[in-house]
Amino acid sequence: MSTVPSKSLYVAKDVSDSDSGSDKFSPAESVLEVPTVGGPVPLKETRSFWRKPKHELDSIATQPSVFDDPVTLELYRPPAIWENAHRFDPSARWTWREEYRIVRKIDLLIMVWAFIMFFSLDLDRSNLSQANTDNFLGDLKMTTNDFNLGNTLFKLCFLIAELPSQLVSKRVGPDVWIPTQMVLWSFVCLAQFWLTGRGSFLATRCLLGFMQGGFIPDVILYLSYFYTKTELPLRLAWFWVSNYMAEIIGAFLATGLLRLRGVGGKAGWRYLFLIEGILTLVIGIASFFMMPPSPTQTKAWFRPKGWFTEREEVIMINRVLRDDPTKSNMHNRQGLTIKKIWNILKDWRMWPIYSLGIVFMVPVTTPQTYLTLSLRHLGYSTTQSNLLSIPSKVLGMLLLLLFCYFSEVINSRISVLVLLQLWALPLLIALYTFTSQTSQWAYYAVVTLIAGFPYVHPVQVAWASTNSAGVGTRTVSASIYNMFVQAGGIVAANIYRDDDKPLYKRGNRVLISIAVLNLVLYGLTWLFYRGINKRRDRIWNEWTAKEQHEYLETTKDEGNAKMNFRFAY
Repeated sequence: MSTVPSKSLYVAKDVSDSDSGSDKFSPAESVLEVPTVGGPVPLKETRSFWRKPKHELDSIATQPSVFDDPVTLELYRPPAIWENAHRFDPSARWTWREEYRIVRKIDLLIMVWAFIMFFSLDLDRSNLSQANTDNFLGDLKMTTNDFNLGNTLFKLCFLIAELPSQLVSKRVGPDVWIPTQMVLWSFVCLAQFWLTGRGSFLATRCLLGFMQGGFIPDVILYLSYFYTKTELPLRLAWFWVSNYMAEIIGAFLATGLLRLRGVGGKAGWRYLFLIEGILTLVIGIASFFMMPPSPTQTKAWFRPKGWFTEREEVIMINRVLRDDPTKSNMHNRQGLTIKKIWNILKDWRMWPIYSLGIVFMVPVTTPQTYLTLSLRHLGYSTTQSNLLSIPSKVLGMLLLLLFCYFSEVINSRISVLVLLQLWALPLLIALYTFTSQTSQWAYYAVVTLIAGFPYVHPVQVAWASTNSAGVGTRTVSASIYNMFVQAGGIVAANIYRDDDKPLYKRGNRVLISIAVLNLVLYGLTWLFYRGINKRRDRIWNEWTAKEQHEYLETTKDEGNAKMNFRFAY
């Protein structure tokens, strides 16, 4: 494969370009001797739909970056307080064979455990609906209104806890805070064994929301320590596969555990909460031992040799920094100031992604909640209804992986996110045309397809992370984005109303309108980021290499406000 000439001075554009998401560099005068770095993939080896670009395994994988230029090297050099600074080496070079081996090792040691942790979160979040099939409301003398209130309070508390949780995580480290969260909410979950009525139910819903809020952005921040921005979306897809796995496995577990009704004079749903809470407690305690603070801090008293060799640590740190030099601007035990938080909140360049977070899932979320209701209308028992909901979850899981992989192949965010709206729109129109004479099986088929929608949320999460630029900014923006997503869940839960049932004509009109609105919003967001990038390209390219260097040395702009930053879209 071709390589970058060894005698070149490079001015970094530092971030993804408008189309490919890859870093771009402008060659200037040949004045600096630097070790050879890897070059672009030859045209004959470009990416196809089913495979990634081929690389000669023993060719240089190190990509050009700001660290190849003596001026920008000093501007982006990691500070000494950064926990991985001792492994930073701008002259480090490695092969594709080494990089692939290390990424597989990270997948096994870091990603698999993140999957297990998220599985336990979703297991504890989804078991309430399963408990409801075992006369949960009747045993506690509650109504469906009480049940809906509990779910609303859970989402509200989950939303409120997002930002505070992230701030705590940034101060003490996600390797400490995430296991602590899990242990805390596991106690609340298993304590539901002793629920006595409406008051205790609402209290545990609030506590669970507060304990679980912030968990997802905390884990995403943690994963960003190990992966590049092009690797993260597909890993997040597998991360969210655990959501579907929890619902599928949880349905089977509930089928067995709910049969314990009568044992010890207790309801089956009490054993469901107790046993699944204990399972989360075990995973939470294990997480204290399975989450190293950083790629270079895997050694511990119980793991004296660590997970990675010195050579592997050098490769991990330098490949991540070459992909995103801003990842060293905060260490993993450094909190955020009020001023910093306020500046991040004022970042209007992130507002389009936040606004999309509140509406993009609404068209599919609302009908999804009524899948089991259609099965009950067909005459199936509650247990059978839970099991018959599994096909939609399997479909959703497969489409999640397919669409996220497709996003990586075409290197586009908005294109894939728009496909979700195009998936939902004709199905919602079909629902709107249904009458009271329409077969329940037709209704079930359509709602199953809606419930099995391509869950492209990981793509949008990674998109928000990429455009945040910087660990501190990413910490707050991830929380804000997830707060908008949770608010979207509250909106979705209130579109189908009692006075509109059973066909929900008015509600379906609203959902169709929101799907169309989303298509418009994605188009405007595409124009928004494309316009910023084109303007910055024009100004940056008009400057001489000297003017570019002077800007980088003197500018007060930070993160995505810098003139050499390019937004992904």
